[in-house]
Amino acid sequence: MTSSRSAAPPGPDGMPILGNTREYVQDPLAFFENLAREYGPVAEYVLGGEQFVQVSDPALVRRVLVDDNDSFVKGERFMDTLKPVLGDGLLTSEGETWRTQRHTVEPSFYPEMLESYATEMTDVTERALAEWTPGERRDVHEDMMSLTVEIAAQALFDVDIRAQEEAIGDALEAVMDRAASSIRRPVDVPLWVPTPGNRRFNAALDDLHAVAERIIDQHERGGGDAGDVVSLLLAADEDLPRERIRDEVVTILLAGHETTALALTYALHLLSENPEKREKLQAELDDVLGGRTPTVSDLDELTYTEQVVEETMRIYPPVYDIIREADEDVEMAGYRIPEGRTVSFQQWVLHRDPRFYDDPERFRPERWTDELREELPPFAYFPFGGGPRRCIGDRFAMLEARLVLATICQDWNVESTVENLGFRPSITLRPDGPVEMVPERR
Repeated sequence: MTSSRSAAPPGPDGMPILGNTREYVQDPLAFFENLAREYGPVAEYVLGGEQFVQVSDPALVRRVLVDDNDSFVKGERFMDTLKPVLGDGLLTSEGETWRTQRHTVEPSFYPEMLESYATEMTDVTERALAEWTPGERRDVHEDMMSLTVEIAAQALFDVDIRAQEEAIGDALEAVMDRAASSIRRPVDVPLWVPTPGNRRFNAALDDLHAVAERIIDQHERGGGDAGDVVSLLLAADEDLPRERIRDEVVTILLAGHETTALALTYALHLLSENPEKREKLQAELDDVLGGRTPTVSDLDELTYTEQVVEETMRIYPPVYDIIREADEDVEMAGYRIPEGRTVSFQQWVLHRDPRFYDDPERFRPERWTDELREELPPFAYFPFGGGPRRCIGDRFAMLEARLVLATICQDWNVESTVENLGFRPSITLRPDGPVEMVPERR
């Protein structure tokens, strides 16, 4: 709770009505960094007439996500952006509905199930790499998106999604385009208004729902493994409405591949920019694998591979920003946060904080020693969020990222043609255009 005498957090002056919108639109990532640097761990900013509070201290992030998580909800702004797409899936449901759904699908992410997915992950990767031509320019972000959605569908739904990849990709683009423009905009054009963007969004959503319905139909006809997500939902103790199952399929299809695809894209780009790090990675792969396909049993020895993934998600966190809404008046570091206020905190800011990382903008996988992991305060590094709402697929994503990266880099050098990697932040840290790279066989 707050004291009536608590002050409002400090923050930058802004223009009437627009507040700090111009600076935010010009470069959201730089805006968040400057806000933390100039105004401290709790700062207030205004976009389009609406007030936000940024938190940039690990202990305060922990308080929002863990200690006082009951006082903070995903909130109206988050729901307005994602609920039209994800319905009542895991990302958007709250309370008992969320707890029940998470409990239902959790068995698909148990360690013994994760191990069974490894072969599918490497098989799909090797099939994709068979289509690469040495010296040919490729949009590797697009390649990784196709690869990871196929893995998610095969592993978690036990279906071959290749025929529907285009529909899923188009839907994701439409969702992210809408989110990029609306997540911090106080007034959004209702989806029933027939603007070009809304028409594209609604058509893509219809296609995505059709893909999900076909997946459910296949399982109802007896397809699928008893342990996959759809089978678990269909066999749930409570009779789940079909729309709820469809929402879960859509949630996992979109959330289950986008972030890993970004991590892999950025890892390949960073390795291209730092060839000495790539050589060190490949020396480990040669030593441990000796030319064979990586397996789960190899991962304990692929320590540098894991460090590359960790460092990539530190520098370019696929989920770069989290928002919550205060469900009651709270006091934070002596400042008043009123009920209904949107609170934001950025992995982008904390993962690059020089208090915790020396030379933070430098790609240095070797920094990820056991000592660093032990010394880092909780939430100085949180690529998968934290608390009760921590990403349910975090172990799946780490398994996938390591196996796919090892499979690619064992046989290929991928040279990026992008000189200055730029971003168009949406729900995730998306690149602002194609990430073209040229693969060459080792």
